[in-house]
Amino acid sequence: MHDSWKPFLKSEFGKPYFKELSAFLHSEYEKKTIYPKKTLVFSAFATDLNEVKVVILGQDPYHTPGAAEGLAFSVPNSQPIPPSLVNIYKEIDNDIGSHANKTGSLRSWQKQGVLLLNTVLTVEAHKAGSHRGRGWEIFTTEVIKYLNETRPHLVFILWGRDARNKKSLIDQTKHLILESPHPSPLSAHTGFFGNHHFSRTNEFLRQNGLKEIIW
Repeated sequence: MHDSWKPFLKSEFGKPYFKELSAFLHSEYEKKTIYPKKTLVFSAFATDLNEVKVVILGQDPYHTPGAAEGLAFSVPNSQPIPPSLVNIYKEIDNDIGSHANKTGSLRSWQKQGVLLLNTVLTVEAHKAGSHRGRGWEIFTTEVIKYLNETRPHLVFILWGRDARNKKSLIDQTKHLILESPHPSPLSAHTGFFGNHHFSRTNEFLRQNGLKEIIW
């Protein structure tokens, strides 16, 4: 993780809810197959806090082998592009003409100041949503509140019900909130396609004197 996050994370790690979460995760990793690997759980926080411009909030990590790498919607270069990310790329193409990535890795977005955060940061293999209600939602609520208070002119992109539940934490007079259904094949056709979130994000960044994201 980047040093800029350490004061915030140190504070959260010391709270009772996080100690309970840590104990749960220690047991889960010992007994079961959990994704992502322990070393990748906090990969999103490699993004310099002072350079965060966009927050993309998803649900929980991919629950199939080799896919989860601690960044929402992203997979390692060696992995096939998952259906949700296929739909994200389709929307980029429809919105701004083409997407720059040729693989499923979104690390190029991260390097540009996009925080790729799930509402829940771990999952049991082949059991989507299995770590909900264990404390991660409290943690990511605190992350959103911290970003809302400390950073100016952010774009919060909320995809899916779990992400959209965080909307009330964000000051809409300071930040831009973009929300839609999740890009999953189960819901993309109910409002994700045609949301124009990528062009709208770049327009907001331009208006605030910030460099656009190369999607």
